[in-house]
Amino acid sequence: MKLKHFILFFFISIWINAQNSFEIKDAEKTIIPFKLINNLIFIPVNINGAELTFLLDTGVSETSIFSLENKDLKLPHLEKIKFSGLGGGASIDGFQSDNNIARIGKNYINPSLTLFIIVNQEFNISSHVGIPVNGIIGYHFFKNHPVIIDYSSKKITIYNNENAFKKKIRKFDELSIHIEKNKPYIFGDVEMTNEKKSSKLLIDIGNSDPIWLFPTLIKDFVYNRPNIDDFLGRGFNGDIYGKRSRIHGFYLGNFKFDKPLTAMPDEYSIQFVNLVENRKGSIGGEIMRRFMAAFDYPNEKLYLKKNKNFDDPFHFNMSGLDFKQDGYEWQKDLVKIETNKTMSASSEAEAFTTDRFQYKFVLKSLFSIAGVRKDSPGDKAGFKKDDQIITINGNQASEMTLQKIMEIMKSEEGKTIKIVVKRNHQQIELSFILEDPIPYQE
Repeated sequence: MKLKHFILFFFISIWINAQNSFEIKDAEKTIIPFKLINNLIFIPVNINGAELTFLLDTGVSETSIFSLENKDLKLPHLEKIKFSGLGGGASIDGFQSDNNIARIGKNYINPSLTLFIIVNQEFNISSHVGIPVNGIIGYHFFKNHPVIIDYSSKKITIYNNENAFKKKIRKFDELSIHIEKNKPYIFGDVEMTNEKKSSKLLIDIGNSDPIWLFPTLIKDFVYNRPNIDDFLGRGFNGDIYGKRSRIHGFYLGNFKFDKPLTAMPDEYSIQFVNLVENRKGSIGGEIMRRFMAAFDYPNEKLYLKKNKNFDDPFHFNMSGLDFKQDGYEWQKDLVKIETNKTMSASSEAEAFTTDRFQYKFVLKSLFSIAGVRKDSPGDKAGFKKDDQIITINGNQASEMTLQKIMEIMKSEEGKTIKIVVKRNHQQIELSFILEDPIPYQE
């Protein structure tokens, strides 16, 4: 799965407990470091004493757990419920657990957190991110305090002092948002070719794409050419399919984005989503990472300030290959052993000579092909689902991260990629040239 295309929505018909709130204890602000992977934010969350990692996502209203790996987590008061959201299938079963104690950072605490547990392991996103991910958190992280996300420094600052927050954002652009069903919405101008149309969009930092549009909800919608059919990600109800293309421009307040990539899920993939009135799509992490972004849910404001990434081009995975991490394995590294010590006459420095070696066992990553887009360079080169990746352009895949592999696949149109894979106990070398399937055409 292309996690950059990974998107999560769900709607749960419950009355939200007003005490399900995070508060800053004994401080004017708290700072939380995060990992940024493929435009997505991952933060440390301690629940009932267990150290976990959560995806931070403005596109979800509740806090959920979908994987515990080897974590020992005790959850009280379990009650069976159903989840519904993006994807073509029906709702899935899960559980609700109330009155959990959550801590984020040193002093951001929720003593009565409600959790939703997804038992379907197909929803586990860890292999598509490259790190263990246990759950997802949204509205309750943001609802009581202004929050500044600094994508450049990879730090989140949560304020308990309104004056300190206002001082920090005095040079930011102010935009109005609307909190509906616990999620933030904003109006932006979508310019498919040469006409701007004001569109109501969800601000969804848990979606790594730049923009999503819902063609079935937009009057007289016409797909820009060229476009491709593609797998867009996975929701609660299964796989999400649709098209990808580029639009001429996107405008958010005084900010303009030229030729952003746009994903458009098909009607079948959004049929179970409870959409707010007049919503046309989403703004994702590929847009938001270009700012220092300040969310003020209580006052329904968004403050934006350009960062060093603002003018980055909108790159696409030009290989057509979907990668995943299959865990780790112990591998042998040959290590030279220093033995005979001598003294250098010229510098009196110690020198070592040896002809002895030994093996050192190192835990290294395993990667494989999760999917192949039809008619893509990877497809034409002969790649198959479940091929195990051995080397990429001569470099051991086990020495890389999933993020690094994706950067290579987005790097430069016309670049030759050579990959050695293992298939049926045989190693095969395959090669292709990176080619953008959806270059914008005037």
